[in-house]
Amino acid sequence: MDNGTLSVGPLSAAPGTKVRGTVPADLGTLTLDIPLTLVNGDRPGPRVVITAGVHGGEFTPIDAAVRLATLVEPAGLSGQLIVCPVANPPAVYEGRLNVSPLDGVNINRVFPGTQDGGPTERLAAWLFAHLVDGADVYVDLHCGGIDQLLRDFVGYRLTGNPDLDKATAELAHSFGVEDVVLGLTAEGGNSHAAAARRGISAVLVEVGGLGQRDEATTLRRVDGLCRALRHLGVLNPDGTAEFAGPAPAIREWVWAAGVTAEATGLWYPEVSAGDEVAEGELLGRIADPADGREYAVHAPAGGRIFYHMHGLTVAPGAELAAIAAPWDPDRATESAGFHTPGVGTAPDETDPA
Repeated sequence: MDNGTLSVGPLSAAPGTKVRGTVPADLGTLTLDIPLTLVNGDRPGPRVVITAGVHGGEFTPIDAAVRLATLVEPAGLSGQLIVCPVANPPAVYEGRLNVSPLDGVNINRVFPGTQDGGPTERLAAWLFAHLVDGADVYVDLHCGGIDQLLRDFVGYRLTGNPDLDKATAELAHSFGVEDVVLGLTAEGGNSHAAAARRGISAVLVEVGGLGQRDEATTLRRVDGLCRALRHLGVLNPDGTAEFAGPAPAIREWVWAAGVTAEATGLWYPEVSAGDEVAEGELLGRIADPADGREYAVHAPAGGRIFYHMHGLTVAPGAELAAIAAPWDPDRATESAGFHTPGVGTAPDETDPA
Protein backbone atom coordinates (compact mmCIF):
# COMPACT_ATOMS: atom_id res chain seq x y z
CA MET A 1 0.00 0.00 0.00
CA ASP A 2 1.03 3.62 -0.41
CA ASN A 3 1.87 5.16 2.94
CA GLY A 4 -0.55 7.88 3.88
CA THR A 5 -0.90 9.33 7.36
CA LEU A 6 -1.24 6.58 9.96
CA SER A 7 -3.83 7.51 12.58
CA VAL A 8 -5.40 5.78 15.56
CA GLY A 9 -7.64 8.07 17.60
CA PRO A 10 -5.70 11.25 18.46
CA LEU A 11 -2.33 9.71 17.53
CA SER A 12 -1.14 10.43 14.02
CA ALA A 13 2.13 9.66 12.19
CA ALA A 14 2.91 11.14 8.80
CA PRO A 15 5.06 9.10 6.38
CA GLY A 16 8.62 8.88 7.68
CA THR A 17 7.68 9.56 11.31
CA LYS A 18 7.16 7.69 14.57
CA VAL A 19 4.72 8.58 17.35
CA ARG A 20 4.21 7.08 20.81
CA GLY A 21 1.37 7.75 23.23
CA THR A 22 -2.00 6.51 24.45
CA VAL A 23 -5.40 6.34 22.84
CA PRO A 24 -8.63 6.37 24.88
CA ALA A 25 -10.87 3.31 24.46
CA ASP A 26 -14.47 4.07 25.42
CA LEU A 27 -16.04 0.95 26.94
CA GLY A 28 -19.32 2.56 27.92
CA THR A 29 -18.98 2.47 31.69
CA LEU A 30 -15.29 3.41 31.69
CA THR A 31 -12.48 4.58 29.45
CA LEU A 32 -9.09 2.87 29.19
CA ASP A 33 -5.84 4.37 27.96
CA ILE A 34 -4.30 2.02 25.41
CA PRO A 35 -0.54 2.55 24.78
CA LEU A 36 0.50 2.57 21.13
CA THR A 37 3.52 3.19 18.97
CA LEU A 38 2.88 4.14 15.34
CA VAL A 39 5.81 3.80 12.92
CA ASN A 40 5.03 5.07 9.43
CA GLY A 41 7.79 4.09 7.04
CA ASP A 42 9.23 6.20 4.27
CA ARG A 43 8.50 3.48 1.71
CA PRO A 44 5.28 1.70 0.70
CA GLY A 45 4.52 -1.72 2.18
CA PRO A 46 2.09 -3.68 4.35
CA ARG A 47 0.52 -2.56 7.61
CA VAL A 48 1.56 -4.84 10.48
CA VAL A 49 -0.16 -4.78 13.86
CA ILE A 50 1.50 -6.37 16.90
CA THR A 51 -0.28 -6.77 20.23
CA ALA A 52 0.92 -7.98 23.62
CA GLY A 53 -0.66 -7.83 27.05
CA VAL A 54 -3.91 -9.42 25.91
CA HIS A 55 -3.57 -11.46 29.11
CA GLY A 56 -2.19 -10.51 32.50
CA GLY A 57 0.78 -12.37 33.97
CA GLU A 58 2.52 -12.67 30.59
CA PHE A 59 5.48 -10.37 30.91
CA THR A 60 8.05 -11.10 28.19
CA PRO A 61 5.62 -10.37 25.34
CA ILE A 62 5.01 -6.91 26.78
CA ASP A 63 8.73 -6.31 27.31
CA ALA A 64 9.54 -7.50 23.78
CA ALA A 65 6.84 -5.32 22.22
CA VAL A 66 8.14 -2.23 24.02
CA ARG A 67 11.72 -2.99 22.97
CA LEU A 68 10.68 -3.54 19.36
CA ALA A 69 8.75 -0.26 19.34
CA THR A 70 11.89 1.50 20.60
CA LEU A 71 14.17 -0.29 18.14
CA VAL A 72 12.28 0.23 14.87
CA GLU A 73 12.61 3.61 13.15
CA PRO A 74 10.70 4.88 10.09
CA ALA A 75 13.82 5.49 7.98
CA GLY A 76 14.07 2.55 5.60
CA LEU A 77 10.86 0.97 6.91
CA SER A 78 8.57 -0.31 4.16
CA GLY A 79 4.96 0.02 5.24
CA GLN A 80 3.43 0.79 8.60
CA LEU A 81 3.87 -0.78 12.03
CA ILE A 82 1.49 -0.46 14.98
CA VAL A 83 2.69 -1.86 18.30
CA CYS A 84 0.28 -2.18 21.22
CA PRO A 85 2.25 -3.54 24.21
CA VAL A 86 -0.66 -3.58 26.68
CA ALA A 87 -3.88 -4.43 24.88
CA ASN A 88 -5.84 -5.29 28.03
CA PRO A 89 -4.76 -2.91 30.83
CA PRO A 90 -7.16 -4.20 33.54
CA ALA A 91 -5.90 -7.77 33.19
CA VAL A 92 -2.25 -6.67 32.97
CA TYR A 93 -2.13 -4.09 35.74
CA GLU A 94 -4.86 -5.25 38.11
CA GLY A 95 -5.52 -8.93 37.54
CA ARG A 96 -2.33 -10.55 36.21
CA LEU A 97 -4.54 -13.37 34.97
CA ASN A 98 -6.19 -14.48 31.74
CA VAL A 99 -9.49 -13.02 32.88
CA SER A 100 -10.25 -9.35 33.38
CA PRO A 101 -11.01 -8.11 36.90
CA LEU A 102 -13.72 -5.95 35.34
CA ASP A 103 -16.04 -8.85 34.50
CA GLY A 104 -14.16 -12.15 34.81
CA VAL A 105 -14.03 -12.60 31.02
CA ASN A 106 -11.06 -13.97 29.06
CA ILE A 107 -10.78 -11.51 26.16
CA ASN A 108 -9.13 -14.16 24.00
CA ARG A 109 -12.37 -16.09 23.92
CA VAL A 110 -14.61 -13.22 22.72
CA PHE A 111 -12.84 -11.63 19.72
CA PRO A 112 -13.86 -9.78 17.60
CA GLY A 113 -16.07 -8.57 20.43
CA THR A 114 -19.25 -6.55 20.37
CA GLN A 115 -19.88 -2.85 20.95
CA ASP A 116 -22.96 -3.47 23.08
CA GLY A 117 -21.53 -6.21 25.34
CA GLY A 118 -19.72 -6.13 28.67
CA PRO A 119 -16.47 -4.17 29.13
CA THR A 120 -14.17 -6.97 27.91
CA GLU A 121 -16.32 -7.62 24.82
CA ARG A 122 -16.29 -3.88 24.12
CA LEU A 123 -12.52 -3.76 24.51
CA ALA A 124 -12.17 -6.64 22.04
CA ALA A 125 -14.39 -4.75 19.58
CA TRP A 126 -12.34 -1.57 20.07
CA LEU A 127 -9.07 -3.38 19.39
CA PHE A 128 -10.46 -4.85 16.18
CA ALA A 129 -12.10 -1.65 14.97
CA HIS A 130 -9.08 0.58 15.66
CA LEU A 131 -6.13 -1.77 15.12
CA VAL A 132 -6.71 -5.22 13.65
CA ASP A 133 -9.29 -4.52 10.94
CA GLY A 134 -6.91 -2.16 9.15
CA ALA A 135 -3.99 -4.62 9.16
CA ASP A 136 -2.54 -6.72 6.39
CA VAL A 137 -0.70 -8.80 9.00
CA TYR A 138 -1.54 -9.33 12.68
CA VAL A 139 0.78 -10.82 15.31
CA ASP A 140 -0.52 -11.52 18.83
CA LEU A 141 2.24 -12.16 21.40
CA HIS A 142 1.71 -14.47 24.38
CA CYS A 143 3.64 -16.75 26.71
CA GLY A 144 2.81 -19.24 29.41
CA GLY A 145 1.22 -17.35 32.31
CA ILE A 146 2.34 -17.33 35.93
CA ASP A 147 1.16 -20.92 36.50
CA GLN A 148 1.81 -22.33 33.01
CA LEU A 149 4.76 -24.17 31.52
CA LEU A 150 4.85 -23.94 27.75
CA ARG A 151 6.93 -25.18 24.84
CA ASP A 152 7.57 -22.34 22.38
CA PHE A 153 5.38 -22.39 19.29
CA VAL A 154 3.74 -20.25 16.64
CA GLY A 155 0.08 -20.93 15.91
CA TYR A 156 -2.17 -20.11 13.01
CA ARG A 157 -5.52 -21.20 11.57
CA LEU A 158 -6.49 -22.67 8.24
CA THR A 159 -9.20 -20.65 6.49
CA GLY A 160 -9.74 -22.58 3.25
CA ASN A 161 -8.34 -19.62 1.28
CA PRO A 162 -5.22 -21.11 -0.37
CA ASP A 163 -3.40 -17.80 -0.86
CA LEU A 164 -4.11 -16.58 2.67
CA ASP A 165 -3.22 -19.92 4.25
CA LYS A 166 0.06 -20.10 2.30
CA ALA A 167 1.04 -16.57 3.28
CA THR A 168 0.20 -17.21 6.93
CA ALA A 169 2.10 -20.50 7.00
CA GLU A 170 5.17 -18.75 5.60
CA LEU A 171 4.78 -15.99 8.19
CA ALA A 172 4.49 -18.56 10.99
CA HIS A 173 7.69 -20.24 9.77
CA SER A 174 9.62 -16.96 9.76
CA PHE A 175 9.91 -16.32 13.52
CA GLY A 176 12.74 -18.78 14.14
CA VAL A 177 10.57 -20.94 16.42
CA GLU A 178 10.97 -24.66 15.78
CA ASP A 179 7.34 -25.72 16.28
CA VAL A 180 4.34 -24.40 14.34
CA VAL A 181 0.92 -25.59 15.51
CA LEU A 182 -2.08 -25.07 13.28
CA GLY A 183 -5.80 -25.17 13.90
CA LEU A 184 -7.90 -26.75 11.18
CA THR A 185 -10.57 -24.05 11.23
CA ALA A 186 -10.70 -20.32 11.94
CA GLU A 187 -13.67 -20.66 14.25
CA GLY A 188 -13.87 -19.18 17.72
CA GLY A 189 -12.97 -16.17 19.79
CA ASN A 190 -9.16 -16.22 19.76
CA SER A 191 -7.63 -13.04 18.38
CA HIS A 192 -5.80 -14.60 15.44
CA ALA A 193 -8.78 -16.80 14.53
CA ALA A 194 -11.10 -13.81 14.39
CA ALA A 195 -8.57 -11.89 12.30
CA ALA A 196 -8.12 -14.83 9.93
CA ARG A 197 -11.89 -14.90 9.32
CA ARG A 198 -11.57 -11.33 8.08
CA GLY A 199 -8.90 -12.21 5.57
CA ILE A 200 -5.93 -11.01 7.63
CA SER A 201 -2.73 -13.05 7.81
CA ALA A 202 -2.65 -13.64 11.57
CA VAL A 203 -0.48 -15.65 13.95
CA LEU A 204 -0.21 -16.36 17.66
CA VAL A 205 3.37 -16.41 19.01
CA GLU A 206 3.94 -18.23 22.32
CA VAL A 207 7.47 -17.99 23.73
CA GLY A 208 8.36 -18.56 27.38
CA GLY A 209 6.51 -19.86 30.40
CA LEU A 210 5.59 -19.05 33.99
CA GLY A 211 5.22 -15.38 33.05
CA GLN A 212 9.02 -15.11 33.15
CA ARG A 213 10.70 -11.82 32.30
CA ASP A 214 14.31 -12.85 31.79
CA GLU A 215 16.53 -10.96 29.37
CA ALA A 216 17.38 -13.92 27.15
CA THR A 217 13.73 -14.79 26.46
CA THR A 218 12.85 -11.17 25.73
CA LEU A 219 15.74 -10.79 23.27
CA ARG A 220 14.77 -14.07 21.61
CA ARG A 221 11.28 -12.66 21.12
CA VAL A 222 12.56 -9.39 19.66
CA ASP A 223 14.78 -11.36 17.30
CA GLY A 224 11.81 -13.45 16.17
CA LEU A 225 9.76 -10.34 15.48
CA CYS A 226 12.61 -8.80 13.46
CA ARG A 227 12.94 -12.02 11.45
CA ALA A 228 9.22 -11.90 10.66
CA LEU A 229 9.33 -8.21 9.69
CA ARG A 230 12.24 -8.96 7.35
CA HIS A 231 10.29 -11.83 5.83
CA LEU A 232 7.42 -9.43 5.16
CA GLY A 233 9.77 -6.91 3.57
CA VAL A 234 8.97 -4.33 6.24
CA LEU A 235 12.53 -4.29 7.59
CA ASN A 236 15.64 -4.39 5.42
CA PRO A 237 17.67 -7.61 5.81
CA ASP A 238 20.52 -5.59 7.35
CA GLY A 239 18.28 -3.11 9.15
CA THR A 240 18.55 -4.54 12.67
CA ALA A 241 20.94 -6.96 14.31
CA GLU A 242 19.82 -10.48 15.10
CA PHE A 243 20.31 -11.73 18.64
CA ALA A 244 20.06 -15.44 17.85
CA GLY A 245 21.59 -17.90 15.43
CA PRO A 246 20.23 -19.37 12.21
CA ALA A 247 16.56 -20.27 12.00
CA PRO A 248 15.84 -23.88 12.98
CA ALA A 249 14.14 -26.48 10.83
CA ILE A 250 10.38 -26.13 11.28
CA ARG A 251 8.11 -28.97 12.35
CA GLU A 252 4.35 -28.60 11.95
CA TRP A 253 1.76 -29.94 14.38
CA VAL A 254 -2.02 -29.96 14.64
CA TRP A 255 -3.97 -29.65 17.89
CA ALA A 256 -5.05 -33.11 18.99
CA ALA A 257 -6.57 -32.73 22.47
CA GLY A 258 -7.12 -30.47 25.42
CA VAL A 259 -7.05 -31.86 28.96
CA THR A 260 -9.16 -30.28 31.68
CA ALA A 261 -9.64 -31.00 35.38
CA GLU A 262 -12.76 -32.87 36.37
CA ALA A 263 -12.33 -32.40 40.12
CA THR A 264 -11.26 -29.78 42.65
CA GLY A 265 -7.97 -30.44 44.36
CA LEU A 266 -4.19 -30.40 44.12
CA TRP A 267 -2.56 -31.12 40.75
CA TYR A 268 0.49 -33.39 40.69
CA PRO A 269 1.71 -33.78 37.09
CA GLU A 270 3.79 -36.71 35.89
CA VAL A 271 4.80 -35.02 32.61
CA SER A 272 5.74 -31.55 31.44
CA ALA A 273 5.70 -29.29 28.41
CA GLY A 274 7.68 -30.76 25.52
CA ASP A 275 7.16 -34.38 26.59
CA GLU A 276 5.86 -36.93 24.10
CA VAL A 277 2.93 -38.99 25.40
CA ALA A 278 0.89 -41.92 24.16
CA GLU A 279 -2.88 -42.09 24.22
CA GLY A 280 -3.99 -43.33 27.63
CA GLU A 281 -0.69 -42.46 29.33
CA LEU A 282 -0.88 -41.08 32.87
CA LEU A 283 -0.45 -37.31 32.82
CA GLY A 284 -0.87 -36.70 36.53
CA ARG A 285 -3.21 -36.92 39.50
CA ILE A 286 -5.59 -34.57 41.26
CA ALA A 287 -5.60 -35.13 45.02
CA ASP A 288 -8.48 -34.09 47.26
CA PRO A 289 -6.87 -32.23 50.20
CA ALA A 290 -9.81 -33.13 52.44
CA ASP A 291 -9.76 -36.91 52.24
CA GLY A 292 -6.66 -37.75 50.19
CA ARG A 293 -8.55 -39.40 47.32
CA GLU A 294 -6.77 -39.19 43.99
CA TYR A 295 -8.20 -38.81 40.48
CA ALA A 296 -5.95 -40.03 37.67
CA VAL A 297 -5.72 -37.92 34.51
CA HIS A 298 -4.82 -39.75 31.27
CA ALA A 299 -3.88 -38.48 27.83
CA PRO A 300 -6.93 -38.51 25.52
CA ALA A 301 -4.62 -38.57 22.47
CA GLY A 302 -0.99 -39.16 21.65
CA GLY A 303 1.43 -36.40 20.72
CA ARG A 304 3.56 -33.69 22.29
CA ILE A 305 2.52 -31.61 25.29
CA PHE A 306 2.78 -27.93 24.36
CA TYR A 307 1.08 -26.52 27.45
CA HIS A 308 1.09 -27.80 31.00
CA MET A 309 -0.45 -26.48 34.21
CA HIS A 310 2.28 -25.81 36.78
CA GLY A 311 0.02 -24.41 39.50
CA LEU A 312 -0.91 -26.60 42.43
CA THR A 313 -4.60 -25.84 42.91
CA VAL A 314 -7.20 -26.59 40.23
CA ALA A 315 -10.97 -26.59 39.90
CA PRO A 316 -13.24 -28.41 37.44
CA GLY A 317 -12.66 -27.05 33.93
CA ALA A 318 -9.11 -25.84 34.63
CA GLU A 319 -6.78 -26.37 31.67
CA LEU A 320 -4.20 -29.00 32.62
CA ALA A 321 -2.48 -29.64 29.30
CA ALA A 322 -2.69 -29.23 25.52
CA ILE A 323 -1.51 -31.95 23.16
CA ALA A 324 -0.61 -31.62 19.49
CA ALA A 325 0.17 -34.38 16.98
CA PRO A 326 2.51 -34.21 13.99
CA TRP A 327 0.73 -32.58 11.06
CA ASP A 328 0.09 -34.73 8.03
CA PRO A 329 -1.85 -32.78 5.36
CA ASP A 330 -3.05 -36.09 3.90
CA ARG A 331 -4.94 -36.69 7.15
CA ALA A 332 -6.67 -33.32 7.08
CA THR A 333 -10.13 -34.78 6.70
CA GLU A 334 -9.55 -37.33 9.43
CA SER A 335 -7.98 -34.72 11.73
CA ALA A 336 -10.91 -32.33 11.37
CA GLY A 337 -12.59 -34.18 14.22
CA PHE A 338 -9.76 -33.51 16.67
CA HIS A 339 -10.69 -31.58 19.78
CA THR A 340 -8.42 -28.76 20.74
CA PRO A 341 -7.05 -27.11 23.89
CA GLY A 342 -9.25 -25.01 26.11
CA VAL A 343 -12.08 -25.42 28.55
CA GLY A 344 -14.03 -28.43 27.33
CA THR A 345 -13.99 -28.97 23.56
CA ALA A 346 -15.58 -25.78 22.27
CA PRO A 347 -14.09 -24.79 18.89
CA ASP A 348 -13.50 -21.20 20.03
CA GLU A 349 -10.89 -22.29 22.54
CA THR A 350 -8.33 -23.94 20.30
CA ASP A 351 -5.17 -22.43 21.77
CA PRO A 352 -3.90 -22.21 25.35
CA ALA A 353 -3.55 -18.43 24.98
